[in-house]
Amino acid sequence: MRFSRTLTSTLTLGATAGLMALGLGAASAHVEATPTETAAGSYSLVTFSVGHGCNGSPTTSLKITLPGELNSVTPTVNPNWTISEATEKFSTPRTLADGSKITERTSSVTYTAKSPLDAHQRDTFTLSLQVPDAVGKTLYFPALQSCEKGATDWKDVPAAGASEDSVANPAPSLTVTAATAASGHGSHGSTDGSPAVEASAGSADENDGGAWPAWLGFGAGLAGLVLGGLAFWRTSRKPGTK
Repeated sequence: MRFSRTLTSTLTLGATAGLMALGLGAASAHVEATPTETAAGSYSLVTFSVGHGCNGSPTTSLKITLPGELNSVTPTVNPNWTISEATEKFSTPRTLADGSKITERTSSVTYTAKSPLDAHQRDTFTLSLQVPDAVGKTLYFPALQSCEKGATDWKDVPAAGASEDSVANPAPSLTVTAATAASGHGSHGSTDGSPAVEASAGSADENDGGAWPAWLGFGAGLAGLVLGGLAFWRTSRKPGTK
């Protein structure tokens, strides 16, 4: 009976630890922005990843609001989604670095699902843009994730010096870094202002973010089993044995 109780308790602890680790991984699956470049003036592919639905409900659309520092972006086609853009008109024309003036800008991009994205599946959405000359500034891209039932508005901005974990629904963001020679500051690769050839590094979440919670849970469960084996070995030894 002692063996049964010890083994059962240990297995329960190991399983609980594993499930807790998996739960933490799921809870941290925010809508995140992963840029290929952050240097001021460089061209970047910013990938937004959606890791889950809204409390188990499939995702139907993702509206990405652009920070005021951006005038335009080029959305990357995703065959499972349609794309629409909204514009904002200026009360006073905005003067660009080359001296030209514009009277409006792209204020948001919305991806709408042709078929709702399963709540337990993920997808990514990529915007091509030029990082503004605002070294040290963090740009926030509030993202409204709409689902068949409910929605999650990823718009919270943490206080200065605080991490994104300090808010409930952190807005995707990127921080502008200083320009370097390698970043191609101020260069243009094609007539439409976008690079002639682009290479996406892929987001961290896309490459392995979905796998690490599972490995963490497995490791925690395995550790629990090892501790259980040690506990059983100790309790099963008779007094005086070596």
